[in-house]
Amino acid sequence: MKKYICTSCDYEYDPALGDPEHGIAPGTAFEDIPADWRCPVCGISKDAFIPLEDG
Repeated sequence: MKKYICTSCDYEYDPALGDPEHGIAPGTAFEDIPADWRCPVCGISKDAFIPLEDG
């Protein structure tokens, strides 16, 4: 699964880790995260993330 990066603060979403503190279980692909999920660091919307080239 591909990693994604926040274009605002450079937070990397790693599907292997998920975001359990915000209800996203490890193993959840970025595409499967709900549309209303926000970056846990800066709070920007999911659509501000881009795929990491090496992820």
